[in-house]
Amino acid sequence: MTLPLALGPVRPVPLSSINPVAQLTAIAVLLPVLLVSGDLITPSVVLAAELCLLPAAGLAAPRALLARTWPLLLGAAGVAWVNVAFGEDGSGWLSALGLAVRVLALALPGILLVASTDPVRLADALTLHWRVSTRFAYGALAALRLVPLLATEWQTIRLARRARGVDGGRNPLAHLRLFAGTAFALLVGAVRRGSRLATAMDARGFDSGIPRTNARGSRLRPRDGLFVAGAVAACAAAVVLSVAVGTWEPIFS
Repeated sequence: MTLPLALGPVRPVPLSSINPVAQLTAIAVLLPVLLVSGDLITPSVVLAAELCLLPAAGLAAPRALLARTWPLLLGAAGVAWVNVAFGEDGSGWLSALGLAVRVLALALPGILLVASTDPVRLADALTLHWRVSTRFAYGALAALRLVPLLATEWQTIRLARRARGVDGGRNPLAHLRLFAGTAFALLVGAVRRGSRLATAMDARGFDSGIPRTNARGSRLRPRDGLFVAGAVAACAAAVVLSVAVGTWEPIFS
């Protein structure tokens, strides 16, 4: 089984032209509206707007979309099931659907960002536009770069154990022990790799406190402002429609 852990677009996609800081700003605009709204219409309208961006993020193919979103779909289904199972009134299904849609609308922008943005561009944009510490930004970038490598090492450890005849067969407890052993071996390797990476970054002056220049740069263009304005318009349309229909129900009311 291969783990789909690509952190950026395999090839440039239309959404890649939007500055990562503009995408993060749009997410910051969506979050308060989705967290405050307690109805079904508001998150549904926002989710519909987000789904329109799937082709621009290179996720139009069902297989690519499922590879990126299956944990999100499972989480939304789990939230809905818990709400239905432990709900007390007859509107449990409607409330569960609203919660599931809200979870999808909250998490999907992050998936779009990861699927369309090169992590290097994200780190550059954060340090140049939001003045994030280079030690933090590029340390996080280096950690993200290691995720696919850890996935490869996981597969290597499993295959090596299978080649030596170590297999759980049909025994679930044996599979659990093998999983725990593989996870521990991966953890030890990750700690050692992280220590070497931290030493290498300190050797390159990331802890010196001296301002660093940036060779690639990061520019904000008019289309970035239009993208954020589109997020504001989608939120405004969702709230206005919900109020007009009479379903607007803030969670703090």
